[in-house]
Order: sequence, then C-alpha cells, then structure tokens
Amino acid sequence: MRALLGERERRRDLLIEHLHLIQDKYGHLSAVHLAALAQEMKLALTEVYEVATFYAHFDVVKEGAKAPPAITVRVCDSLSCAMVGAEKLLAELPKKLGKDVRVLRAPCMGACDRAPVCAVGHLQVHRAAADTLAAAVKKHAHPHAYKTAKDFAAYQKDGGYKLLKDCLEGKRTRDEIIAIVSDAGLRGLGGAGFPTGRKWSLVRAEPAPRLVAVNADEGEPGTFKDRYYLELDPHRFLEGMLISAWVVEAPEIYIYIRDEYPEVRLMLSDEIAKLEKAGLAKNTKIHLRRGAGAYICGEESAMIESIEGKRGLPRHRPPYVAQVGLFGRPTLEQNVETLFWVRDIVEKGAAWFTSHGRRERKGFRSFSVSGRVKEPGVKLAPAGVTARELIDEFCGGMTAGHKFKAYLPGGASGGILPESMADLPLDFGTLEPHGCFVGSHAVVILSDKDDMKAVALNLMRFFEDESCGQCTPCRVGTEKAVKLMAKGPWDQKLLDELSQAMRDASICGLGQAAPNPLQCVFKYFRDDLTKPLGKW
Repeated sequence: MRALLGERERRRDLLIEHLHLIQDKYGHLSAVHLAALAQEMKLALTEVYEVATFYAHFDVVKEGAKAPPAITVRVCDSLSCAMVGAEKLLAELPKKLGKDVRVLRAPCMGACDRAPVCAVGHLQVHRAAADTLAAAVKKHAHPHAYKTAKDFAAYQKDGGYKLLKDCLEGKRTRDEIIAIVSDAGLRGLGGAGFPTGRKWSLVRAEPAPRLVAVNADEGEPGTFKDRYYLELDPHRFLEGMLISAWVVEAPEIYIYIRDEYPEVRLMLSDEIAKLEKAGLAKNTKIHLRRGAGAYICGEESAMIESIEGKRGLPRHRPPYVAQVGLFGRPTLEQNVETLFWVRDIVEKGAAWFTSHGRRERKGFRSFSVSGRVKEPGVKLAPAGVTARELIDEFCGGMTAGHKFKAYLPGGASGGILPESMADLPLDFGTLEPHGCFVGSHAVVILSDKDDMKAVALNLMRFFEDESCGQCTPCRVGTEKAVKLMAKGPWDQKLLDELSQAMRDASICGLGQAAPNPLQCVFKYFRDDLTKPLGKW
C-alpha cells in the first residue's frame, strides 16, 4: 500500500482517489488492501469501508471471497439504450463472452446519442452489438488521454486567455464581469437554472477564503452536453472557470468529473498542466477529482461530500453551499456549460447573447437529444425552442417508421409530455405548470413503438438504483414504486399517495422528482394504462 501511494498525501479528502489507485491496479478492493489503506491514512476501517461500498465502480471483495473476473462489461440499461436493444445485449453477452468476463447492468454513461452503450473496463463501446463487444473484450485496451482538436496552443492562437489576462492585470473589474453576465441572463445550466451573476455576488459577499467547485458529473439519463463541450473546446470552459474564481477571489478550484469519462479526465489533466506551466493559474490551484459511479453526486452538496472523500449524501439546507460548502468554506458551485459561455458573453457583450431566442426567451440552450430521431446529439438552439422544432429543424425528423408520440423534456426526472404538448417552449419556468421541468435540457424523443408505462418503470428503476439511501421516503419509496409498477395493474390511489410522500419528505431532488414520470403517465397517457406492460 505504501508503494502504491508513494509520496501522495494521506489526507482524508483523498480517500476516494486512493481507492481508485487500488481498483485500477488490482481490478477490485480486497479486504487486506482496505485494512492497509485505513491504517496508512489513520482512519477507522469502517470509514474506508462505508465509502468503498457506496460507489458503484468500486468492487469490494470480502475476506475469503473470490475476486471478480479480470474484465467487467457494463451495459447501460437507461432509457435511450433500453429503447435500442440493451436488454437483448444483457441476455446475449454472458453466453457470448464466457465465464471469464463479468456482465453487469449500469446506469446512463453519458453517450445517449450513440446508444446502445457498453463499457469494457473503462472504455466505452458505442452502438454496441454482441460481436463488437467480443472484439473489444479481446483487445481490452486501457483509457488514454483524448486528443482534443482545440488544445492549449490552438485555443491561445484563437485569442484564448486574453480575457483572463485582462482580469488578472486589472483591465477588467469584478463588478463589470458580474454585470455583463447578469445582463445576459446566464443561468446555471446543470438543471437548477439559478442566475449566475447573482450566485457570484452571493458567494463573493461571504467571508474568505472562498472556493470553487465545478460539477462535471452529469449523470441524468439523456444528458451528455457537458462531455460534448469538454471534448470540443476544453480551454473555453477552463478560462470561464478561472474567471469565475477570480471574480469570487477563490484560491482553489475543484473539478469533479464523472468516472464514466476517463479519456476526457486524462485530457483535462494534460491541458490543465499546460495552462499552469504558462503561468495562467499562478493565483489559483486546480484540483481534478474523479467520481466513482454515483448519480446522486450530481447534486451539489452530495458532490461536495464526495470531493471531501466521503459518501455522496446530500446535506440538509440551510446552510447553503454558497455559505458553508466545501471544507466548510463558502463555495461557488457551477456547471461545465455555464462556465463555457462566460468568455463569449463578456467578449461579445450581453446584447449578443440576448439577441438570440424565441417566444420572448433569451439566449442559447444546449439540448442533449436522443431517442427516436434521425440525428441525435447536442443541439445548440435558441432559448424557447420547442420539442417539435428540435425534431424537425435540428434532428432531421423522426427515425424512419416511427411516429412522434411523447418526449422527456428534462431527462429522467423532468417528466413525460405527449406530442400534443410539443409546442411548449423548452425553458426554465415554462413546463412546471404541466408537472414537468426542463432541468439540464436532456430531451428524449419517444414514438408510437414505446409504451409509456415501460418508460416510467425504466426511469423509476434508475432512481431506485441511484438513491443514496439516506432518507426513507426516497430509499423505500422508489423500491416500493418499482414493485407496484412492475406487478400491475397500476393502483393510482396508492401510487399517488406514495408519490406525495416522496415529494414531501425526501431530502433532495432525487426523491422529490422521481414520481414525475409516473404521474405524467396518469395525467397524459391513460390509454397506455389499459395495455399490458410493453418491452423493447
């Protein structure tokens, strides 16, 4: 264990990073390694064990138990992948790959536009089939740094980091940057939609030292826009991040990135090293932290708990993260895409950003579109665009042989709306009167080939699996809902009562929003309730 940790610090907040070192080297976490790590970090074994067993990507092997096979294949069974054959893959692969390969179900991997998706070890296989998986298992390559087309040199050549230098040299003021961002109406684009300029002002008003935490842990089924922007132009995000840290006078930044994005994480590590070498972060220390497979860590306070090396359990509020956040300090928590827009908005002006939009909405929105469309992917569209416009103008229409029936406007938790309501503007505050919300702008298009009961059950199973277990209404409520929905027929009175309990008493948004798809089926798809539960 000492040889593996080397000169790395034994700080409590590095526990998850150290668990990754063991997992990467041995393929699992044995009882003796956990005991050795606990001793080396001067922690109780229970502290190490509870963290190791909380995260899905850690394989804890009890003393005397057999270690898992050297190769694990994870098959995404979330909605977009389920619609195009994930269940068939799960049935075929164990026979195809043999007993020396372990096949597991896994939640969304952030590549819904290339479904079905599997991961061989840590490497994703897109549009997977049994034969391509067998070939990938045979090669069993390891992740390597993704070579972005817009590296540090290319970004600087394009005028990158000039704005940051102007800020550091006093050519811009903090109040000026906040005013421009506020006038543009930039909001948090991870789901909550809180005004960015206001958040900066609130954090800046708190006592120093202040910190910045970046949420790159998009785990909402149907969401992959942050990954797209990190691959497309990582330094535009990094410059926005450093500007935000300068505005709130934060000496340290923590980037929390999904473990499902290993190549992007390695690429970011390389590019951050380049900007640090160039002296662009001399006043700000950047830490890159790795998730371990927990959707709940997309919730801001759970993410902060994870960065601190703990289980990702959401905190009770107040106090809010802006007041008491990471390591007990006031913390600015931002989404990747929000920071990606900072440079363009400041350089081009608020009027440029607000000149775009439809139906009196202003700005751009990045939609992760998947499902029954010809051209899925990240679509940059005017704020206020509708689902019908997304399909027709941005996605090339519906997949051949499929008729538009319904859509998820905001991922798994955003609810389900029928085709008859496809002309509503997809933006913050426009869908709440209908029991839905746009969230992180993950739009999944459904067709006449899809049973809405099966859709809602798939989503509820995701919530059951991803509940952190801290509060009873969510932990027990999602499990009970899955059993009732799978067994059928659906008892609306009982499911309504269960949904209300989850909404009223769950600690965080996971349990509060989990009933949304279920309730939308009762509200908008009564015809599907009379049919047997469909399958893909």
